[in-house]
Amino acid sequence: MSIRVGIVGISGFGGGEALRLIASHPSFELVYAAGESSAGSRLVDRFPGVPPKLAGLEIARWDPEALPDLDLLFASLPTGASAEALARVPERIKIVDIGGDHRYVDGWTYGLADVWPERIRGQTRIANPGCFPVATLTALAPLLAGGLIAPGNIVIDAKTGISGAGRGGDSRFGYAESNENLQPYGLLQHVHMPEMATTIAHLGGGAAEGLVFTPHLVPMTRGLLVTIYARGKASTGQCLEAARAYYAERPFVRVTERPPQTKWASGSNLAFVSYAADPERDLVVAMGVVDNLGKGAAGHAVQNANLICGLPETAGLEGAPVWP
Repeated sequence: MSIRVGIVGISGFGGGEALRLIASHPSFELVYAAGESSAGSRLVDRFPGVPPKLAGLEIARWDPEALPDLDLLFASLPTGASAEALARVPERIKIVDIGGDHRYVDGWTYGLADVWPERIRGQTRIANPGCFPVATLTALAPLLAGGLIAPGNIVIDAKTGISGAGRGGDSRFGYAESNENLQPYGLLQHVHMPEMATTIAHLGGGAAEGLVFTPHLVPMTRGLLVTIYARGKASTGQCLEAARAYYAERPFVRVTERPPQTKWASGSNLAFVSYAADPERDLVVAMGVVDNLGKGAAGHAVQNANLICGLPETAGLEGAPVWP
């Protein structure tokens, strides 16, 4: 079965990662690529290593009313740039929005694939979760669903590689300013806060009051690690047991007794979770690791696309992480 696929935002990090995965997907055929600054060039001009079958595909200027015959569209656009345009895409075309405009928006399904796959199957409009929420919510879901932690007063300390910021022109993300440097950002008002608070409330059955989230930019290209502090009387063993049971049938989540490392997930669609708890201190520490461009963006988008297209969830995503 061949499913005709398009990518808008092809020249960004998310769009480029989607291209890499779709190029070797057993059922997806890339027939349309769109961008702004790259319009008019061929894929091989932007991505010299692209497979020969895609090399000559010309990058079109993004116009939702001038699409070819597509079955599925991946949108990898900056927050604020996709809502109006994607509303003009014909209903017959399935959409996975990697950007942030449609998370918890009416008419769109929040695509937290490893937690709620049944909500995603058969839908046509999927809002991909953000990279920080993916790592955070994957680690917290078993604990919240099992009542092992309280949904309130959760503190999230996060570290991400520079590619998570996209290919924008902000000098903070250039080599000279990011190398040998560590910086917090988005304090108290990060765009991912509402998404995480809403999902925590759904999973835990109570408001995520007192939620604290502080991301940090670290000098590496890929990778994302969250360390989460929550209140609960569970032991480490109970947390691990709950996560193993919760994700027993999920192909991409790995529960580990060792604290996870970002290298474990690099270049893959895997998520690693682990826990440490001290019941006497009413403290549970949850940890989550993903590749911010893989499970945190394009890999998760392909997983969601597989679900809505009725394909095996793992199609095109079974490659091992890159090591070292």
